Amino acid sequence: MINFYILSLFPELFETFFNTSIVKKGFEKQAFSYTLKNFREHAVNNYGQVDDAPYGGGAGMLLRPEPIFDAYKALNIPENGKKVLFFSPKGKKIDHKYILDLTKYENIVLICGHYEGVDQRVLDSLVDEEVSLGDFVLSGGEIPAMALMDAIIRQLDGVIKKDSLQEESFTESLLEYRQYTRPAVYRGMMVPEVLTSGNHKEIEKFKLMDSIRETLKWRPDLFDNPECYRKISERYQGKESIESLINKIKRELNDVSDNKNGTNTY
Repeated sequence: MINFYILSLFPELFETFFNTSIVKKGFEKQAFSYTLKNFREHAVNNYGQVDDAPYGGGAGMLLRPEPIFDAYKALNIPENGKKVLFFSPKGKKIDHKYILDLTKYENIVLICGHYEGVDQRVLDSLVDEEVSLGDFVLSGGEIPAMALMDAIIRQLDGVIKKDSLQEESFTESLLEYRQYTRPAVYRGMMVPEVLTSGNHKEIEKFKLMDSIRETLKWRPDLFDNPECYRKISERYQGKESIESLINKIKRELNDVSDNKNGTNTY
């Protein structure tokens, strides 16, 4: 079981998160536990002060080190299997592999900054790694913390069926194939015939080919990773080479009319 420890000035933001959907299911199955800690409880004075002006000048206010150090100490977090993260635009971009690596830890501490940032001594002394959702700035670390925990929790045993996880984007180094449900025809748009054929072999072929198509269309950079080709080779049973297959799909993507229909079959 993973134990999450969240240090935040706004712990109330997490109440709905932990009581909704897959996350709630995971908690009820005891796949994880969580502890919320408001470090304003350790303010430096009776006015609840937790921030101050930065030395050397500059815009905004910085979180002082004392409230965060004291809140962290008060949690009495076990040292075994511990990882302390701070959310920052400077941090390493989170990806699927990183999420899987985090599932190996027992105690994950998430320090949520706010305002202009946090005193560097917090990062130097407490934090193992700074992480980021992407190249943009948020008002605080609470939303990234929820995104990170959601991604971790869905990977824990018993939370989601393994078959469902296997077909998700990035699991096989590819994006997920396009999906359809009833009705088979809607406003003149038809579900690809192969998906309603009942031919499981052809359906699996379609899913692989469509995953390749979607990855080439939306995230061609994923093909820079040799692992992507290896995963395709494990599932591909056709006669032509994988390189030829990919080039064929690239040509189809360049065909504006085929792309507009969105109902390619392979």
